[in-house]
Amino acid sequence: MSHSLYYQTPVGWIRLAENESATAITHLLYVKDPVEEKASFAAGSADGPPSPLLRQALGELQEYFAGTRRAFTLPLEPAGTAFEQTVWSTLRTIPYGETRSYRQIAQQIGRPAACRAVGRANGRNPISLFIPCHRVIGADGRLTGYAGGLDAKQRLLELERGGSL
Repeated sequence: MSHSLYYQTPVGWIRLAENESATAITHLLYVKDPVEEKASFAAGSADGPPSPLLRQALGELQEYFAGTRRAFTLPLEPAGTAFEQTVWSTLRTIPYGETRSYRQIAQQIGRPAACRAVGRANGRNPISLFIPCHRVIGADGRLTGYAGGLDAKQRLLELERGGSL
Protein backbone atom coordinates (compact mmCIF):
# COMPACT_ATOMS: atom_id res chain seq x y z
CA MET A 1 0.00 0.00 0.00
CA SER A 2 1.15 3.52 -0.70
CA HIS A 3 2.01 6.11 1.88
CA SER A 4 0.76 9.65 2.05
CA LEU A 5 1.26 12.63 4.27
CA TYR A 6 -0.54 15.88 4.95
CA TYR A 7 1.18 19.21 5.06
CA GLN A 8 -0.07 22.73 5.68
CA THR A 9 1.45 24.97 3.03
CA PRO A 10 1.19 28.76 3.07
CA VAL A 11 -1.68 28.40 0.56
CA GLY A 12 -3.61 25.56 2.22
CA TRP A 13 -3.50 21.92 3.27
CA ILE A 14 -2.27 19.31 0.81
CA ARG A 15 -1.98 15.54 0.69
CA LEU A 16 1.14 14.05 -0.89
CA ALA A 17 1.03 10.40 -1.98
CA GLU A 18 3.46 8.04 -3.63
CA ASN A 19 3.10 4.79 -5.56
CA GLU A 20 3.25 1.43 -3.78
CA SER A 21 6.96 0.98 -4.39
CA ALA A 22 7.73 4.50 -3.07
CA THR A 23 9.52 5.36 -6.32
CA ALA A 24 7.30 8.17 -7.65
CA ILE A 25 4.85 10.81 -6.44
CA THR A 26 1.29 10.08 -7.61
CA HIS A 27 -0.69 12.88 -5.95
CA LEU A 28 -0.37 16.36 -4.55
CA LEU A 29 -3.93 17.39 -3.83
CA TYR A 30 -5.41 20.29 -1.92
CA VAL A 31 -7.66 19.23 0.95
CA LYS A 32 -10.09 21.40 2.89
CA ASP A 33 -10.15 19.40 6.13
CA PRO A 34 -7.15 17.11 6.64
CA VAL A 35 -8.77 15.28 9.56
CA GLU A 36 -11.88 14.40 7.54
CA GLU A 37 -9.84 13.68 4.41
CA LYS A 38 -7.45 11.44 6.35
CA ALA A 39 -10.32 9.44 7.80
CA SER A 40 -11.80 8.77 4.35
CA PHE A 41 -8.40 8.01 2.78
CA ALA A 42 -6.96 5.93 5.65
CA ALA A 43 -8.52 2.69 4.46
CA GLY A 44 -6.30 2.77 1.37
CA SER A 45 -3.04 3.92 2.85
CA ALA A 46 -0.28 2.30 4.83
CA ASP A 47 0.68 3.38 8.31
CA GLY A 48 4.18 4.26 9.31
CA PRO A 49 6.75 6.98 8.87
CA PRO A 50 7.09 8.83 5.56
CA SER A 51 9.37 7.22 3.01
CA PRO A 52 12.56 8.93 1.85
CA LEU A 53 10.68 10.01 -1.29
CA LEU A 54 7.88 11.70 0.69
CA ARG A 55 10.49 13.38 2.91
CA GLN A 56 12.26 14.63 -0.23
CA ALA A 57 8.95 15.90 -1.65
CA LEU A 58 8.20 17.74 1.58
CA GLY A 59 11.69 19.24 1.63
CA GLU A 60 11.38 20.45 -1.97
CA LEU A 61 7.98 21.99 -1.19
CA GLN A 62 9.40 23.80 1.83
CA GLU A 63 12.23 25.18 -0.31
CA TYR A 64 9.74 26.24 -3.00
CA PHE A 65 7.58 28.11 -0.50
CA ALA A 66 10.70 29.72 0.99
CA GLY A 67 11.53 31.01 -2.49
CA THR A 68 14.77 29.03 -2.78
CA ARG A 69 13.62 26.26 -5.18
CA ARG A 70 12.60 26.96 -8.78
CA ALA A 71 12.46 23.40 -10.15
CA PHE A 72 11.35 20.10 -8.65
CA THR A 73 13.44 16.98 -9.13
CA LEU A 74 11.01 14.32 -7.96
CA PRO A 75 9.97 11.33 -10.04
CA LEU A 76 6.28 11.75 -10.88
CA GLU A 77 3.70 9.16 -11.87
CA PRO A 78 0.37 10.84 -12.63
CA ALA A 79 -2.42 8.52 -13.79
CA GLY A 80 -4.30 9.82 -16.82
CA THR A 81 -5.10 9.42 -20.49
CA ALA A 82 -2.47 9.80 -23.20
CA PHE A 83 -3.81 13.29 -23.96
CA GLU A 84 -3.69 14.28 -20.27
CA GLN A 85 -0.13 12.94 -20.00
CA THR A 86 0.86 15.09 -23.00
CA VAL A 87 -0.68 18.19 -21.44
CA TRP A 88 0.89 17.53 -18.05
CA SER A 89 4.29 16.94 -19.61
CA THR A 90 3.93 20.26 -21.44
CA LEU A 91 2.96 22.07 -18.23
CA ARG A 92 6.28 20.98 -16.76
CA THR A 93 8.06 22.99 -19.48
CA ILE A 94 6.55 26.32 -18.35
CA PRO A 95 9.43 28.16 -16.69
CA TYR A 96 9.21 29.26 -13.08
CA GLY A 97 7.67 32.71 -12.86
CA GLU A 98 6.03 32.53 -16.29
CA THR A 99 2.51 31.73 -17.44
CA ARG A 100 0.91 30.26 -20.54
CA SER A 101 -2.65 30.33 -21.80
CA TYR A 102 -4.72 27.25 -22.55
CA ARG A 103 -4.46 28.25 -26.22
CA GLN A 104 -0.67 28.39 -26.05
CA ILE A 105 -0.55 24.91 -24.48
CA ALA A 106 -2.92 23.57 -27.15
CA GLN A 107 -0.71 25.03 -29.86
CA GLN A 108 2.43 23.68 -28.23
CA ILE A 109 1.06 20.12 -28.27
CA GLY A 110 -0.01 20.45 -31.90
CA ARG A 111 -3.75 20.59 -31.17
CA PRO A 112 -4.60 24.30 -31.61
CA ALA A 113 -8.37 23.71 -31.45
CA ALA A 114 -8.14 21.73 -28.19
CA CYS A 115 -8.17 24.67 -25.73
CA ARG A 116 -11.11 23.29 -23.74
CA ALA A 117 -9.63 19.79 -23.65
CA VAL A 118 -6.38 21.31 -22.38
CA GLY A 119 -8.42 23.07 -19.69
CA ARG A 120 -10.05 19.80 -18.65
CA ALA A 121 -6.69 18.03 -18.52
CA ASN A 122 -5.27 20.91 -16.51
CA GLY A 123 -8.16 20.57 -14.06
CA ARG A 124 -7.56 16.82 -13.70
CA ASN A 125 -3.88 17.23 -12.83
CA PRO A 126 -3.36 14.93 -9.83
CA ILE A 127 0.03 16.40 -8.89
CA SER A 128 -0.50 20.16 -8.45
CA LEU A 129 2.56 22.35 -7.93
CA PHE A 130 4.99 19.66 -9.10
CA ILE A 131 3.10 19.73 -12.41
CA PRO A 132 2.57 23.50 -12.41
CA CYS A 133 -1.04 23.90 -13.56
CA HIS A 134 -1.16 27.16 -11.57
CA ARG A 135 0.94 28.69 -14.36
CA VAL A 136 -1.92 28.34 -16.88
CA ILE A 137 -4.18 31.36 -17.30
CA GLY A 138 -6.92 32.53 -19.63
CA ALA A 139 -6.06 33.97 -23.05
CA ASP A 140 -7.02 37.43 -21.75
CA GLY A 141 -4.56 37.14 -18.86
CA ARG A 142 -7.19 36.47 -16.21
CA LEU A 143 -6.77 33.76 -13.63
CA THR A 144 -8.96 30.74 -14.19
CA GLY A 145 -9.88 27.83 -11.94
CA TYR A 146 -7.42 26.15 -9.64
CA ALA A 147 -7.94 23.24 -7.24
CA GLY A 148 -6.48 25.25 -4.38
CA GLY A 149 -8.65 28.27 -5.23
CA LEU A 150 -7.91 31.44 -7.16
CA ASP A 151 -6.38 33.11 -4.10
CA ALA A 152 -3.84 30.29 -3.83
CA LYS A 153 -3.12 30.50 -7.56
CA GLN A 154 -2.53 34.25 -7.32
CA ARG A 155 -0.24 33.83 -4.33
CA LEU A 156 1.81 31.10 -6.08
CA LEU A 157 2.25 33.27 -9.15
CA GLU A 158 3.28 36.22 -6.97
CA LEU A 159 5.80 34.02 -5.14
CA GLU A 160 7.29 32.96 -8.46
CA ARG A 161 7.52 36.57 -9.61
CA GLY A 162 9.75 37.43 -6.68
CA GLY A 163 7.21 37.99 -3.96
CA SER A 164 6.83 36.14 -0.70
CA LEU A 165 4.07 34.27 1.05
